[in-house]
Parts: sequence; structure tokens; C-alpha cells
Amino acid sequence: MIAAYHAFLFVGEQGTTSAAAAVVVSLSPVLTTAFARVFLTSERLTTTGIAGILLGLVGVVVLPSPDPTNLLNGDLLAEGLVFAAALSFALGSVLTHRIPAELPIETMEAWSMVGGALLMHGVSVALGESPRTIEVTPAGIAALAYLSIAASAVGFLIYFDLLDRLGPIEINLVSYVAPVFAAISGALLLDESIDVATVAGFVLIFAGFVLLKRRALAAEWPRVRAALSGE
Repeated sequence: MIAAYHAFLFVGEQGTTSAAAAVVVSLSPVLTTAFARVFLTSERLTTTGIAGILLGLVGVVVLPSPDPTNLLNGDLLAEGLVFAAALSFALGSVLTHRIPAELPIETMEAWSMVGGALLMHGVSVALGESPRTIEVTPAGIAALAYLSIAASAVGFLIYFDLLDRLGPIEINLVSYVAPVFAAISGALLLDESIDVATVAGFVLIFAGFVLLKRRALAAEWPRVRAALSGE
């Protein structure tokens, strides 16, 4: 999960468009469901739940307004690597949930990141990459610090905790929410516009979540209604 996902993703994204990469990565919940059907009998979804996942995927496709004529004009090998990243993450999350671990979550994450880092460095050396080609810049150091601390150390700590409590299918639905925050961040920080296609993507993703979590939402609705009415 740590080594294969990041290696495939970072290399693959250099040769394809962001829209294509976003669509491919968002296959993770669908792939997770497929693996769960094989390895985790308790994680199988109903037909309505699968429809919710697929509806969310449609919303992710609509959200970035990809140009169908340019979606596959990038390097097919690069897009294949991005797909391999999504495949690795989905399979890793299912196997992590299935294999019993005697370690605390923090210890498991630490060893996973150390092992993943060593494996990626080994692949880098095998490919002939040299540390001499690294350019040390303030922006690069800041990016590395953010990715290693916020996105990896803190992010995966939260992820593994939720994986243990919710299971791989529900937790990997975060792949559908990420483009929503990306669109909002782009509008706030980069003055990017939120057009009709963006709003439609939001609605489709939300509808997918409603289908998937319909029973939990129905159970919570009386409490929400009572709170809104002041009872």
C-alpha cells in the first residue's frame, strides 16, 4: 500500500493529464469492493450499495469536466501506472483489514512507512537514479515536509484507524470526496471557477453517498429533525 501506491502514482502522473489521473484513481472504491468480495465476505455490498459507488464514480468523472478527445491522449503507459497505483491501494487496504496485526496502529504505520521508503529507494537505485540530480530548493523542502508529515504521517494514522473501525470499502470512499475539496481549494486559492459541471459532479457524488449510507442516514434522521425543531 505504501510503496507501490506512491511509486506508481508519482511516476504515472508525470505522463498523463490531471483529469485522467483523477478518474483512474477514483476507481479505488470500485476495485476495493471487488477485492472485498474475494477476501472479506463480511464487507460485501448490496446492489443498491454498488449503485451508490458507481454513481459517485460518475460524479468524479463529471467534476473536472474532462475533454473526451484529450482524456486518453497522454501516455497510456503512464495511465496504466496510475491504475496500478489505485489497484495497489485497494488490494492493500483489503489485505491490511483481513490480516490480524498484534501491533498498535502507530507502530504498524511507522514500520509500513519505513519498509515502503526502503523499497522505493531500492527501486530508484535499480532504475539508475542518482541523488546528484536532486535540486534542493525552499519550495521543494516545504513540499517534502508537508507530504511526509501532514499527508503521510498524520494522514495515514487517521486512515489506518478508520480502516480498522469502518472497513476498506467505506474508508476508500474518500477517493470520491477528494476532487470536491480540490475544486473548492482551486476556487479559493487559485481563482479557478466552479461551473455547472462542477456543481453536477457535487450532486452526483452526494447522491452516491446517500444511496450507500441510506440506512445510517434514515436511522439518524429522527435525531436531526428533533434537533432542528428544538425538541
